[in-house]
Amino acid sequence: MDNFLQFALFVVYPYFTILSFVLGSILRYNRGQLGWKSDSSQLLARGWLQWGNNLFHVGILLLFAGHFVGFLTPLPVLHALGISPPIKQFLAWSLGLAAGTAAIIGVTILIARRLLVKRVRLTSRAMDIALLFWLFGILCLGLYSITISSSEAHRDGELIVKFMHYVQGTLTFQPDALSYILDTPWVYRAHMFMTFTFFLIFPYTRLVHVFSGFGSVVSYLGRALQLVRRR
Repeated sequence: MDNFLQFALFVVYPYFTILSFVLGSILRYNRGQLGWKSDSSQLLARGWLQWGNNLFHVGILLLFAGHFVGFLTPLPVLHALGISPPIKQFLAWSLGLAAGTAAIIGVTILIARRLLVKRVRLTSRAMDIALLFWLFGILCLGLYSITISSSEAHRDGELIVKFMHYVQGTLTFQPDALSYILDTPWVYRAHMFMTFTFFLIFPYTRLVHVFSGFGSVVSYLGRALQLVRRR
């Protein structure tokens, strides 16, 4: 039964969440563009928004980039660059600690603002508050996992290599990908499950505005130069 549950959660469920993320985002854009916005509450109360928003966004973007590069870079490439598994794991937990701390401080400020500032609380939807708490939970588990990976027993880099094999194997439809993480500490799998679920619900939240942010940057870099002439 335990093996079946692990298979369902870490083999089937990831594909389901990816499908929801991609198709849900496309459907949301095609059918609900009027709701494709961040629903900013900046005009209601600036308060702690600047600190919370900046810390959270910088931290979460660094974490996303770190996970993306760290898990998807093939081991032969790392070896060619002279990065051994112990060094890779040290870089992962040290940089993750800095970015994760910034992100969790930021999201804590945003949660406090949502709950304690009356004007913001009254205009918040249940999903807005639940989403912040879900992100807080993901970050807490991620920071707790760092205490394990940085311990003396796991400084050989074996843990990070296992998760690299799992992620790369899952994305390339390898049937044995699950075997790499079956004996890993529970906190890693809990962190993964909450992250998978985050991508599952992503298209149905205000977070879709992230796509608009990336799109505006790309369109700005690719737009024609503006010519300014004197009268």
